[in-house]
Amino acid sequence: MTAVIENLDPLLRALGTTVLILVISAVGSLVLGVLVTVARVSPIPVLRGAAFAYVQVFVNVPLLALLLLAVFALPDAGLLMPLTTTVIVVLTVYEAAYVAEAVRSGINTVAAGQVEAARALGLRLSQTLRHVVVPQAVRAVVQPLGNVMIALLMNTALAATVGVVELTSAVNKVNLVAAQPIPIFTAAGLTYMALALAIGLAAGRIEKKVAIHR
Repeated sequence: MTAVIENLDPLLRALGTTVLILVISAVGSLVLGVLVTVARVSPIPVLRGAAFAYVQVFVNVPLLALLLLAVFALPDAGLLMPLTTTVIVVLTVYEAAYVAEAVRSGINTVAAGQVEAARALGLRLSQTLRHVVVPQAVRAVVQPLGNVMIALLMNTALAATVGVVELTSAVNKVNLVAAQPIPIFTAAGLTYMALALAIGLAAGRIEKKVAIHR
């Protein structure tokens, strides 16, 4: 553990970068994922088709390939962004596809008859979603979304492959100098596990609160 303690400052800075990427990407993917879900359940065929294509593309393309494509192709297209920003954008659009699938699965738990009844009462799509579908779907969606956020946390490690100094990258650099892989990578693994447990516990608490207020 000596190597970890001696390099605690750069490791903590790298952990801060990991948390920053996680939080911004999580918020962005939740917002974008919900919008994609709304498009998928929209009565407009073009929106449904575009949303379906979006989900299929990002679910079936490896995240590493997207990161490499963004880092090397976007500058050639004249779009220059800092590496951390590029990673956040890619993680956001990638995880949004999984968020959309999780939210859609929750919406599918709502009986179709309730949606038809809302439409028969003259409610618009936005009103139907807000007053009928979402309140019932939220409880079923919380835990799957928690799993998506945990997957997002693990995917932040791929930022190291494109030059972002986050936790995994910093740990690799420390190990190259100290040559103590067992304590260094054990500490990193425990840190990721603690963050994942925090996300899981938060999802569990939110799920219980939603159940109480139903």
